[in-house]
Amino acid sequence: EVQLVESGGGLVQAGGSLRLSCQASGFTFDDYAIGWFRQAPGKEREGVSCLSRSDGITLYADSVKGRFTISSDNAKNTVYLQMNSLKAEDTAVYYCAAVSALLFLDRSSPRESCRVPNFAPMGYWGQGTQVTVSS
Repeated sequence: EVQLVESGGGLVQAGGSLRLSCQASGFTFDDYAIGWFRQAPGKEREGVSCLSRSDGITLYADSVKGRFTISSDNAKNTVYLQMNSLKAEDTAVYYCAAVSALLFLDRSSPRESCRVPNFAPMGYWGQGTQVTVSS
C-alpha cells in the first residue's frame, strides 16, 4: 500500500524558513515522480515543485524559484521541501504526491509537468500539512 505522510508545517514569520518532509512507503522512489503542491483558501491546488529521478528533471513554480528547494533521500524514502524567505502568499496547505514516472512527464512541454492533472487521478496524495506565514 502506497502511503505519503507530510510533516514540518507550522507558523512562521515572513522571511523565515521551514522544511517540509514527505515520508513515503509502498513504492520505489526511482520509479516515481514526487511533487509538492499547495492549496490556499479559495484557490485551486497548484504545483510548487516536482522531482523525477528517472527523467532527470526538477521543476519549480515561478513564484518559488530561488526560495524553495526540493530534495530526496532515497535511503529514508523521504522527499523534502526547504522553504526559505517565506512570504505571506506562501500560506497554504502543502501536499506531497507521487505518480509513476511513466505518467508524469508531459513530453510536449516537459517544464509544464508539475501540475495537478499529471498526478491525479492515477497518483497518490498525502493528507497535507498547514503552512502559515505571518506578515
